[in-house]
Amino acid sequence: MHRIVIQSLDDDQAVDTISIPLAGKSSIADYMVIASGRSTRQVASMAAKLAEKVKREIGRSARIEGLPTADWVLIDAGDVIVHLFRPEVRTFYNLERMWSFGDAPAAPAEGSSAAPAQESPAAPATDHAAASAQDAPAPGNA
Repeated sequence: MHRIVIQSLDDDQAVDTISIPLAGKSSIADYMVIASGRSTRQVASMAAKLAEKVKREIGRSARIEGLPTADWVLIDAGDVIVHLFRPEVRTFYNLERMWSFGDAPAAPAEGSSAAPAQESPAAPATDHAAASAQDAPAPGNA
């Protein structure tokens, strides 16, 4: 499944794709994959194509949240959780830092000149997102 996800995102020219192994960190999945698209249209297209590939190759439907706005799309493919973002939304949530437990650089502090203060974009809500909230600090509390 992980190979299918990475190959699909590569084929669709995802930007800054990273894979975080979750074994030993969380029971929600084996991997979390985070990638960006250049626009909402690209994010939505990558999500739809990935869901089609999972269905075709694995025979199971992936759950998708956030597709209508495509600022942040969460795809639950079972063993792999995929987060697809527009770049500015990805920077705001900084999931890489949350799940790396201090290995990634900190996001700029709110109110600093590096990142203007903004309202939080709506986050997709799924069972895995709720599980993530239990296993890791909420965005902004890391």
